[in-house]
Amino acid sequence: MTGDYNSVIGMDKEEPLMRFLRKISGARFEPAMGAATLCGLAVETDDATGLAQRIAAVRLGGRLEETQPTFWR
Repeated sequence: MTGDYNSVIGMDKEEPLMRFLRKISGARFEPAMGAATLCGLAVETDDATGLAQRIAAVRLGGRLEETQPTFWR
C-alpha cells in the first residue's frame, strides 16, 4: 500500500467517506496531497522448500516511523 497516511487508499478522504455513509456518489475522487508512505511486508524464502524463513514489516516515508527488515542490511 502506498499513499498519504491521512487518506482512503490514496484519495482525499472526504468523497470516499461520504459515498460509504450515504451510498450515493457526489463527486470525483481526488488524490490526497500529503506525504506518501510505503507500507508492506518483506518475506525471505527458502529456495529449496518455498517456505518463509523471515518476515518483517516495511514502512518508508510519510508520517509513520520508518522500519526496514534487519535482513535487508
